[in-house]
Formats: sequence, C-alpha cells, structure tokens
Amino acid sequence: MQTRLTHMLGCRYPIIQTAMGWVADAKLVAATTNAGGFGFLAGAVMTAQEVEQGIVEIKALTDGPFGVNFHMYMAQAADIVDLCVKYHVRAVSYSRSPVPALIEKLKAAGIVCIPTVGATKHALKAVALGADAIVVQGSEGGGHTGAVASTILLPDVLAKVQVPVIAAGGYRDGRGLVAALAMGADGIAMGTRFLMTEDSPVPELTKANYLQAVPEHIQVSTKLDGLPQRMIDNPCLNKLNHTSILGMWLLAVKNGLAFSSGPNASLLSSLKSAWAISRTGDLSWAQTLMAANAPMMIQEAMVSGHPDRGILPSGQVAGIISDQPSVEALIASIVAEADQAIAELAALSAAVPSTLNP
Repeated sequence: MQTRLTHMLGCRYPIIQTAMGWVADAKLVAATTNAGGFGFLAGAVMTAQEVEQGIVEIKALTDGPFGVNFHMYMAQAADIVDLCVKYHVRAVSYSRSPVPALIEKLKAAGIVCIPTVGATKHALKAVALGADAIVVQGSEGGGHTGAVASTILLPDVLAKVQVPVIAAGGYRDGRGLVAALAMGADGIAMGTRFLMTEDSPVPELTKANYLQAVPEHIQVSTKLDGLPQRMIDNPCLNKLNHTSILGMWLLAVKNGLAFSSGPNASLLSSLKSAWAISRTGDLSWAQTLMAANAPMMIQEAMVSGHPDRGILPSGQVAGIISDQPSVEALIASIVAEADQAIAELAALSAAVPSTLNP
C-alpha cells in the first residue's frame, strides 16, 4: 500500500503512530516501525538527554525509519534538533510555535517536517513555513484539538495544499484508512488506537478507563491550559471544570512547584515554557503556567497509574475500541481490512445493476 507518505518516510504502510506524551516510548515506536508503520517518539515530555536515550534504544530495536516529536518553544529545542540531525532521524513532528530557523536546519539535513494542525489556516501557515507534509486532526482527536470534524476539515485542507496530508481524529481500522485515502489523504495518524495496545506502556488500571469509556463522555475542555483538549471525563477533569479563576491560579502555582521539584525540570525552565506559550495566544498567566506543567497531570495517569488523580487525553474513538492487540496484530488487521474494503468497492464499480437496461 504505497502513497506519497510511504515514499517520503520509507515505511511499508501509510499508518502513523502519534507522539502521545508518556505513551509513545522507544518500545512502542520500534514496535510500530517493525510492523510497517511509522512511529514518533514523545520528545515533548523529555529532556534532550532522554530524547537521545530514546533514539538510541529505538535504533537498537529496529532498523526501520522513525521520528521524534517536540515543541519548538522548549528550552532544549535546538539541542533536540541537533540530536535528530546527528542520528539521522527520518522525520520530526511539532505543533504550536514553529521556529523558522529550526525548520530550515531540519530540512537542510534532509529530515521530513510534519507538523500537526487543527484548522485550515494553520495548515496554510505550516506549508508556508516549509512543512513537507501535515497531519490534519479533526475535533474527534484526543489531546489538543480544533473545532471542526475530520470529515469537514480534511477535504477543506486537501483543496488548498499540495503537500501530502495525513488524516487524524477518529481513525482506528482499515475501513477508516480507505475512507481517508478516498477523500485524498496520503495516510492516517492514530494515537488512542496505539495507546490501547499490548505494546503501550500505560498501566492497565489506566487503560481500563479507556476501555470503559463511551464517546459521549470523552469531552473537550479548556480548563487544563486554556486551549481546547479532548479528555475522558473523570474526577480530575470534573474538578478542573468546576474550579474558579482563583482556584485555577492556586492550582497552577501548586503544579508549577510540584513540577519544578522533579528530577528533569526546574522552576526557571517551567516559567520559560509558560512565557513562550503565552506569546503564542491570548492566555492568562495561570493558563500558561498550567500549559507548561500539564504533562505532569498526564504523567499521574499514564505513568504513575492513578487515572482518577490525572487527566486522560483521548480521542472519541476510544468509546468504540474494546480490545488491546499487539501493534503488529493491529497494523496487520488494518491493512487486511483496507485491502478487503478496496476490493469490495472495486466490485461495486464493476457491477452492472440487473434492474437497468443495457
């Protein structure tokens, strides 16, 4: 199954595993690559040293291509770019706050730049800044998300850009892949579907919340960091949704101090990240501080295994997923189902209805 995306990335199938914070570790990325897809390491929640360790571990587990995700407003963004160049990483992904100089350095090294966008205007800007391909995520997607559904956003972007477009938000199987290809996309990107696999490092107690979720309870809230994020309804999110403005300030300070006491962070770097985020949009200081420290709240659920005390970023698709296959089995099933769907569609186009005259 070859598209412009597979030729660009060197993978067998046009299936991307997104860089979910605390989830997309070296083993998940390597499993995706070995199964024929393309995985991104979640460098946005790592130090430069941890990113390098992750890259080295991936290379020990697979000979295939993979990518690294990070935020260009991170204090160590330039160091991570240097690591990607040093280790010949095939692609990088990013979202907010693109830095032209860093993009130029990556492209000069032959590294494919694939930002994620949730609006047509952001897609146009990303291409203007040098994106080689773009992931277009509809509102069904998990984590930070836009307001337009995939079936509306995807064709709008496709009509206005020439680079390969990867559809994200609501995809989980082969028929979804075929639907995206039929609309003109060059592949699909999935996060939640890969989170719910045997190869995912997420604790089983946390995964159980995803398996029990229903689409109606996977809601969008701006309380976490001032930007719309889709998460599973749980006690932590309910508390955030009912927290006053003053309470948000206090929670921001509490999380900031707790985050800065961790082994891989400092209060200064936290404040620098908050300042960088505040310059990209109209957010209050409390919201920007929360945005800098939100990964800590995700970590509570995804790493520590306390789903009720942390947040659960999720696409709505979690509400219709009921199994946890291996990544190898998942990609094989997606490809097999896609082949079957394509064959069924071809048979439809070849058939002549018996009720019609020749």
